[in-house]
Amino acid sequence: MASTGRSVRALRVLSLVVLGSAAPVLGAGFSIFEQGTKAMGMAGAFTAQADDPSAMFHNVGGLAFFDEQKFSLGFTYITQSEADFEGTTPFPGPEARAEMETLSEAPPHFYWVKPINRRWNFGLGVNAPFGLGNEWSDQDNFAGRFISTKATLTELDINPNLGLRLSDRFGIGFGVIVRVSEIELNRRAPAIDPFSGLPVDVAQVVLESDFDTGFGWQVGFLHKLNNSFSWGFSYRSAMEIDYAGDGRLTQILTDNPQLDAIIGASLPFGQALPIETSIEFPDAASLGFALAVTRSLLVEVDVNWIGWSSFEVVVIDFTADDLPDQTLPQDWDDSQHYRLGLRWTTGPRSEWRFGYVYDESPQPDSGVGPLLPDADRNGLTVGYGRTGARLGWDLALMYLPFDERTTRVNRDGFNGTYNTTAWLLGFTLNW
Repeated sequence: MASTGRSVRALRVLSLVVLGSAAPVLGAGFSIFEQGTKAMGMAGAFTAQADDPSAMFHNVGGLAFFDEQKFSLGFTYITQSEADFEGTTPFPGPEARAEMETLSEAPPHFYWVKPINRRWNFGLGVNAPFGLGNEWSDQDNFAGRFISTKATLTELDINPNLGLRLSDRFGIGFGVIVRVSEIELNRRAPAIDPFSGLPVDVAQVVLESDFDTGFGWQVGFLHKLNNSFSWGFSYRSAMEIDYAGDGRLTQILTDNPQLDAIIGASLPFGQALPIETSIEFPDAASLGFALAVTRSLLVEVDVNWIGWSSFEVVVIDFTADDLPDQTLPQDWDDSQHYRLGLRWTTGPRSEWRFGYVYDESPQPDSGVGPLLPDADRNGLTVGYGRTGARLGWDLALMYLPFDERTTRVNRDGFNGTYNTTAWLLGFTLNW
């Protein structure tokens, strides 16, 4: 019976760690740069062009150069053809295999540009630059179920802006960002069966936050040096969101009625366990150069920087008196993305786009795990756009294979190799 008591005490500690681990869902693997289909066709190399309404995401300085009212409405559909795990020694061992449920997400984007006078333009953007999630299949047998079975982030930005044309070739823009977000984390909690000495699932743990709000800002400029060369710079501020939510434990019955009774009497099943935490979304900067090689061919090169080094620790405040606070180390690094885009104009109303992106992961090997298995990636894109007298459209496809990533120093002791391949399809209507 003493060993049973120790198991229950261990379960209480494990449940606290479970409830305190939702924050790392905000990895770079959950940032979504594809917020406009024209730019997506050029792998996001758009800072020095910014010549459609998605300029409000890529470089708000481009907002200054619009001469008429414009609308854009679209989405980016995201899925994967591969997302699996193979274990290694000492745990969970080379026999451990797992796959994620097929991802199917379609973050939207909407932009409206309205000239105020000859020099000033107003713009409103609505998009979702962070999001997605993962859910593991066959959760009853998944070796990492005590770390994570499902993690999601839902987020939406509302972004009013102003653009100012200082000259025919130089424009600046600035705006505020209102971000609304919620998070959810599911996982199992174990206890040691004192009779068999083996771990058993005894609880499903779910953390759900409310929709909470943060505020930030952005600024950018675009300089069209001549008819052949332009360059631009944009910056989006860091943003802090204070989350409040509840954790809930649901008991999973074992084949041991005595153990079930002890656990049922010892843990707060079916109760809302209030939790608060504060997360800082990273700041980001982009620098781009575009050169018209011929009248029909334009090349752009961009470098993006994301300030993930501010994501060092996450402090979870358990507001109930009987639960201790948690401090979770993250130790992210700043990351860079390198983008190359080509725009080939094939007629007065049509153009093809091609692109390549190298996206550097900020996640250290110690953090790679079931909650967020991130890795460097190399993406290839192709796109096509057509304009009409009143209505135009853009279409783009991205192939995004992640580098195979192996960790042998995971902080939870869950080591192995992850393979992921994602596909993105973008579509935007313009009028």
